[in-house]
Amino acid sequence: MANIKIPVAKKEPKELVKHNDVRIDNYYWLNNREDKEVITYLEEENTYYNTLTAHTKDFQDALFSEMKARIKEDDASVPYKLNGYWYGTRYQIGKEYPIYSRRKGEESAPEEILFDCNELAKGSDYFNLSGVAISPNNNLAAYGVDTVSRREYTIRIKNLETGEIYDDVIEKTTGSSVWAADNKTLFYTKKDSVTLRSDKIYKHKLGTPTAEDELVYHEEDETFNTYIYKTKSKKFIIIGSSSTLTSEYRFIETDNPDSEFKIFSPRERGLEYSIAHYGNQFFILTNKDKAFNFKLMKCNDTATASNLWEEFIPHRADVLLEDLDIFKDYYILSERENGLNNIKIVRWDTNEAYYLPFEDETYTAYVGTNPDFDTSILRYGYNSLTTPSSVIDFNMDTKSKEIKKEQEVLGGVFKKENYKSERIWATARDGVKVPMSIVYHKDTKLDGKSPVLQYAYGSYGYTIDPYFSTVRLSLLDRGFIYAITHIRGGEYLGRKWYEDGKLLKKTNTFTDFVDCSKHLINNNYTSKEHLYASGGSAGGLLMGAIINMAPELYNGIIASVPFVDVVTTMLDDSIPLTTGEYDEWGNPNDKEYYDYMKSYSPYDNVVVQDYPTMLVTTGLHDSQVQYWEPAKWVAKLRESKTDTNLLFLDTNMDAGHGGASGRFEALKEVAKEYAFLIDLEGKISK
Repeated sequence: MANIKIPVAKKEPKELVKHNDVRIDNYYWLNNREDKEVITYLEEENTYYNTLTAHTKDFQDALFSEMKARIKEDDASVPYKLNGYWYGTRYQIGKEYPIYSRRKGEESAPEEILFDCNELAKGSDYFNLSGVAISPNNNLAAYGVDTVSRREYTIRIKNLETGEIYDDVIEKTTGSSVWAADNKTLFYTKKDSVTLRSDKIYKHKLGTPTAEDELVYHEEDETFNTYIYKTKSKKFIIIGSSSTLTSEYRFIETDNPDSEFKIFSPRERGLEYSIAHYGNQFFILTNKDKAFNFKLMKCNDTATASNLWEEFIPHRADVLLEDLDIFKDYYILSERENGLNNIKIVRWDTNEAYYLPFEDETYTAYVGTNPDFDTSILRYGYNSLTTPSSVIDFNMDTKSKEIKKEQEVLGGVFKKENYKSERIWATARDGVKVPMSIVYHKDTKLDGKSPVLQYAYGSYGYTIDPYFSTVRLSLLDRGFIYAITHIRGGEYLGRKWYEDGKLLKKTNTFTDFVDCSKHLINNNYTSKEHLYASGGSAGGLLMGAIINMAPELYNGIIASVPFVDVVTTMLDDSIPLTTGEYDEWGNPNDKEYYDYMKSYSPYDNVVVQDYPTMLVTTGLHDSQVQYWEPAKWVAKLRESKTDTNLLFLDTNMDAGHGGASGRFEALKEVAKEYAFLIDLEGKISK
């Protein structure tokens, strides 16, 4: 193994010029998945990784078996009620994919199988079924299938009475669709074939050629995406358009599918809103009038312009209003205060209100699937770092609850009391307090010698809540501490927390993570010799930034599908997702944003220095972070690093951004990552 050849990518200097600034990219040529030389290089990297980790292969298999053994193979979801049927999914022992089914009238009624994805997936290396839409008369199902992992779905239509799959084939869609009340008109969203931006809404009439489908809306602004859905009241079909900072909606009545969509309220730069319908009113969750943590407004469903909105629930500076769910007698508010989820239940007629009680110091609670409007039952989910997930039905009239399902951790070993969780706060370099959610086995010593895996995302306002994971137990039981770092760029502490970690404040995301790492070291959770960091996608950008800034803090890094070539990607508007990202990262066609981006872009800031041991993963068909970003990054790191630490690039040649599609196949990828960490700790035999 000492003689295994380290892959070396050839250098073909390419000048990239913008704002009179010249960047030289020696590995730009890797941007061509059709080039055999590119494929050869990726395969060489895979061979190198597989050879030098061959000694962990048996351990990977053992980890996989260990993680799989905790999961109930013949598991099933809790059925939910929709239009007289109970819908659910279930798995069979030895099968990778779900079976979609329903029962008429009662949960105990005979099962009707809608889709057996194990049968549909035969012959495909990757398979994903998405966007199942049942017609109002319950007889038809539209559904989307992706067999490439580029998130381009082909929509088909199935007759649920006869089992016939109709000849209607609608390609290059998001997979989602909406039925009109006539049971024959289907609205769906098309993707641009190059950028994969969701940009067009079409109307299809059952049984007619798709070439004759009518274009009902084209989102021409390249920074926006469009989508379509139906209100819970079933009265309206809604077209939504959104960018990072701006929203706009159009609507028609469900029983008049050939009418022209009417604008709800014209887009205003910086005005975000979402809408829900109840009675003869729309309720609008919005940041209007500088309500940065959002407020709730309302208007008549026949007069919807923003100047007609009336305040219903005012803005609160210390509470982020995240969502609204509407029932016949109640409405539900999903809130976040001081980082924690709250669920508030309010009666329409009396305004009587109360919060669901949660007791853990750090936890995750969320409103579940509630498509039924005329019910007093609220379904919600709850878990924490030490508490397996539960699906709970709460009777809003009697305030009683029924636990419909508790996640089973098989194997007979797991006991909640064997694990400890806590929330701690680190002080960032600018004085801001940054929270971390931490979990570890009760026998793990906090003496500075225990390994810590520090994880974060930190972009798009997406919050990583402290959730339970059976898979994570394989680390905790081997003495690892797991830390979720709630850095700026997410919305854990409200909308301002997000605003302070984007655009020209993006580096707060990276320095927060580094300062949290230092806190973990300084407070004897771990040491530099035992600290590991992990992140994926935009979290992979985070990994790239921190190893340029503070490589000495980490013994190992896992960067999954990392977005690391920020400047080049954001200058290429042909790449999927680029134009819609300008409000998140900035538009580098503007010199101010170009210079700022260049100051932190991991690929542009690789320097001659020591770097930690690293595992970098990607997928050849990734539509979100193109494979060449991590491939180029690894090639440049190999050229520049001055250490003898191992650097691996593992490319899944069959998958995309989300990795393998099978239920258990994905565990093999986690087993690779965990084996990488445990091997660095010298605990591979345990």
